[in-house]
Amino acid sequence: QVQLVESGGGLVQAGGSLRLSCAVSARTFSAYAMAWFRQAPGKERAFVARISGTGRTTYYADSVSGRFTISRDNAKNTVYLQMNSLKPEDTAVYYCAADSAVVKHTTVSDYDYWGQGTQVTVSS
Repeated sequence: QVQLVESGGGLVQAGGSLRLSCAVSARTFSAYAMAWFRQAPGKERAFVARISGTGRTTYYADSVSGRFTISRDNAKNTVYLQMNSLKPEDTAVYYCAADSAVVKHTTVSDYDYWGQGTQVTVSS
């Protein structure tokens, strides 16, 4: 069983930064690609970023490319999302997810395990 626990959310002013963390309990963490999704009130959960098991390949949604950076530390079983130049439209609950496939998945249904989410609120 794989468990994911997010942390690092909070309230920040527009233009500010936050770093989210996701601690993963898995026997072989590096076997999983990891991703961040977000869900704003009244909207569907949406893809934000993905990183391969080795950390060598990353992929971003257009809306966050150039502002957000996904990374992982396989020695610590942790994945991160550094969020810079935050905008009010980034306000959402952010979820991390694990995927055992190597295909570049960006759809909710493709991911095997999910965390409980952490709230990010960006004030204008």
